Amino acid sequence: MAKPIMIQGTMSNAGKSLIAAGLCRIFKQDGFRVAPFKSQNMALNSFITEEGLEMGRAQVVQAEAAGIKPDAAMNPILLKPTNDTGSQVIVNGISIGNMPAREYFAYKKKLVPVIKKAFDRLSDEYDIIVIEGAGSPAEINLKQDDIVNMGMAEMADSPVLLVGDIDRGGVFAQLYGTVMLLEQIERQRIAGLIVNKFRGDKTILAPGLSMIEEKLNIPVAGVIPYMNVDLEDEDSLGNHLMGTEKNQYTAVEIVVIRFPRISNFTDFQVFSSIPQVQLRFVDRVQDLGRPDMIILPGSKNTIEDLLFIRQNGLEAAICRLKAQGVPLFGVCGGFQMLGESLSDPYGVETTASSMQVRGMELLPVRTVFGKEKTRTRVTGTLANVEGIFRELSGLEVEGYEIHMGETARSVPPLTYVMESQSGSHLSKMDGCQKDNVYGTYIHGFFDKEKIAETIVNALMREKGLSDSLEGRISYQEYKEQQYERLAGYLRESLDMEKIYQIMGI
Repeated sequence: MAKPIMIQGTMSNAGKSLIAAGLCRIFKQDGFRVAPFKSQNMALNSFITEEGLEMGRAQVVQAEAAGIKPDAAMNPILLKPTNDTGSQVIVNGISIGNMPAREYFAYKKKLVPVIKKAFDRLSDEYDIIVIEGAGSPAEINLKQDDIVNMGMAEMADSPVLLVGDIDRGGVFAQLYGTVMLLEQIERQRIAGLIVNKFRGDKTILAPGLSMIEEKLNIPVAGVIPYMNVDLEDEDSLGNHLMGTEKNQYTAVEIVVIRFPRISNFTDFQVFSSIPQVQLRFVDRVQDLGRPDMIILPGSKNTIEDLLFIRQNGLEAAICRLKAQGVPLFGVCGGFQMLGESLSDPYGVETTASSMQVRGMELLPVRTVFGKEKTRTRVTGTLANVEGIFRELSGLEVEGYEIHMGETARSVPPLTYVMESQSGSHLSKMDGCQKDNVYGTYIHGFFDKEKIAETIVNALMREKGLSDSLEGRISYQEYKEQQYERLAGYLRESLDMEKIYQIMGI
């Protein structure tokens, strides 16, 4: 059986996901077979495995850091919020429907066998399992039948490293308060404390570290600096979504519309790896400016998010910029919005039993939401692309589709793809293009080699700039550099000898 180590946090966005990924890379470097695990993840960033199963992207990042393929068993329960009080519930990679929060809270205890089975299978295959908690273990209103924090630690019989975020202040109160709100048996599982996102002189922090160790009788396992690494964020609290200010020194500016229910915003991370590009996320007209390209991303509630940008003026502003020559690119829900109409006859996304709205009418497509979710990986080749991005023509693309809607087009597609699911292969067409407006269902569309570079080069030429991105390392190589960098930060900051001792290795 694998040796487990669990990372819990004093709050959301304390850095659990990143630290878990870094530990996965360190254990890999040290010659261990390691896998990540998170029993229940709540996020709108998801991924489709080779088997056509859906899982949270945080565990995909951690699997990449561990040097292994993503497996839905690494995240057996995924909750994708559909509104403020309910979520789509995905178990073992397959949606079992939408549930209000109260209904799911009563139901989740039935999922304990699912979690145990997934964890036990991974434990049989690997040497170490790095388990990530969710939120805080001290959310006392949610502790009953907990399956993701101390409840998971008990299931796995795992020691816990508790992470506090000093950047948001009050880290010693965070750590102390979290531990003291736990039951005595739960406190005994916490084997080490970690202070994360520290800036400044560590010697000034030393008296506080000694006092917290004395008060809790738990050793400090490390103080991690504010790390300069470029990896995907876990959720909407991530720093990538907060950037709205323009940088006048950047060659190319790309704006992503930040919908209230934005999903898979990690689709555009590749652009942030290109020094010539500034990537901004915007949800107000006054922050839009005049970017070189606008992206409409995925959405967990496409119709409601379309109505949001219609009501706050973003839709009209985007259409004005399109008329001035700014290219638009829609992905999944954003692609659907660019069409002529969206219809939800079964109430998949809307509360009304039959709701139809006008799209932005920039692409000749119509979307109808069905009862079945499309979950598939695809590979393919871009068609004869017209307009500013014509040099994309013939390039290879790969990624995955996750959507409820089916879209009909009256013009040639953007891409010809091969769908792979459950061992079968099916040729089909994807996306649409017209007058420098482009749409696709493929998440990860920009990650494939040459896609993002070709787009950025086209935008630079449009501005009369001659810089070329040729010779730039691939996005995969870039990510590998970031994983190695992350592991380097953690090796310097954590007492790895103590952590191995805690794990019994």
